[in-house]
Amino acid sequence: QVHVVESGGGLVQAGGSLRLSCTASRSVLSTGAIRWYRQAPGKQREFVAGIGSDGTTNYPASVKGRFTISRDNAKSTVYLQMDSLKFEDTGVYFCNIFWLGQNFWGQGTQVTVSS
Repeated sequence: QVHVVESGGGLVQAGGSLRLSCTASRSVLSTGAIRWYRQAPGKQREFVAGIGSDGTTNYPASVKGRFTISRDNAKSTVYLQMDSLKFEDTGVYFCNIFWLGQNFWGQGTQVTVSS
């Protein structure tokens, strides 16, 4: 079993920034594919950022240019830097790790952007 933990959420004004962190065991984070998702009340969970084991990143158009995903293998942590936040970025943010053919999820961290 892989234990995934997100942190860094909070309340921020529109235009502000937050940095989320996702931690797990070192071998998992350094070799797995990591993705961030978010879920707003009443809406489906949506993909917001991903990083492969080779460092390749991808983002949907809704956050491209504002969000940056990065990996620090020495700290066994993946970050999601979120800048120029908008009200519609509000939601619970989840870290997903795909490793050895299985998906592992954290409990989520709440991000609230006030307009």
